[in-house]
Amino acid sequence: MEKIHYRQYAAQALSRLKILAHALRSYDYSTVIGRLDRYIIGKFIGTYFFSILLIISISVVVDFNENLNKFEQYHTPWKALIFDYYANFIPYFANLFSPLFVFIAVIFFTSKMAGNSEIISIMAAGVSFKRLMKPYMISCVFISLLNYTLSAYVIPHGTVIRQNFESLYKNNKKNTSAENVQLQVDKGVIAYMQHYDNIHKRGYGFCLDKFENKKLVSHLTATEIQYDTISDYKYHWKVRNWKIRNMRGVREKITSGSELDTIISMEPTDLVYSRGQQETFTSPQLAEYISKQINRGSSNVVRYQVEYHKRIATSFASFILTIIGASLSSRKRKGGMGMYLGLGLVLSFVYIMLQTVSSTFAINAGVSPMLSAWMPNIIFAIVAYFCYRKAPN
Repeated sequence: MEKIHYRQYAAQALSRLKILAHALRSYDYSTVIGRLDRYIIGKFIGTYFFSILLIISISVVVDFNENLNKFEQYHTPWKALIFDYYANFIPYFANLFSPLFVFIAVIFFTSKMAGNSEIISIMAAGVSFKRLMKPYMISCVFISLLNYTLSAYVIPHGTVIRQNFESLYKNNKKNTSAENVQLQVDKGVIAYMQHYDNIHKRGYGFCLDKFENKKLVSHLTATEIQYDTISDYKYHWKVRNWKIRNMRGVREKITSGSELDTIISMEPTDLVYSRGQQETFTSPQLAEYISKQINRGSSNVVRYQVEYHKRIATSFASFILTIIGASLSSRKRKGGMGMYLGLGLVLSFVYIMLQTVSSTFAINAGVSPMLSAWMPNIIFAIVAYFCYRKAPN
């Protein structure tokens, strides 16, 4: 009876999916996206990807020429160079400079439309500038979702592979050890390690202190601690040559042994920080790591907060920069698109520079990470508002 029930349920679900698919196929999308919208969306998306292809191709050639000697010195295999390095180099930098590509694409094809009197003809047919912005915004939704998906879920995995490649073949060695590490692993529990080797996931001179009401109640020492990388559970450590002192008032109990399996709420990523480590975490991993570090009272969390908020803020930059670009380049003027293209490049680089400066302020000057990540968007949103108000009607 149970098998029949599940078969009936599956048949009903399949039937509903077929009805939904038929409805989607038969829906008249022209009521939502008209011919004008499809025309502008096609130009926008096409120019956007063409500009990415053009500029990234130049970047790859320049990067290859700069690092050719290092690749030869370390005998870099071509397979690793193509699939481990450049296959992850291209999406990383394409997504990093996406605001620049959006701005250039908008100014390029909108100026060309204005130069061909297409904008004038569209508005003469009764289309307002506000209505003209609809296909631009639809394109921005697609680009923003693409950028956020890449930066939050796809690129971090590729960044790990690219950084490992750089540490092997570009002499950009990662930080693989730490000295005198101390951190709060739980409420009232402090861990300390004299030396930690991240290659072998092993620490030396380890001690773990537990406090209750600001009084030491347990003190564990071990000459060596090893992280279990093949365990099915997180936070699984093995301590060797250990000794535990349990204190209850004036009484003290000492136990010792050669090896002990234990659960300690810390991971190798908590002990060693390497440059750009925050870029190797997906957004859910970043949120989990930030929450864990804040609960521990760690101060080394600002870089991760900035990275988390910057991914969201950068995806919204497409809307702001598109409004500015379309507002500036939709009016037909003598001289063609040269002035607008130059202005677009300047504004794009100013936006990228503001992102870098605001991130530095958050890390070194104590500015709120969320505010620093959104500050370029706030400033350029004000610029976009004034440009939109002065746009042709």
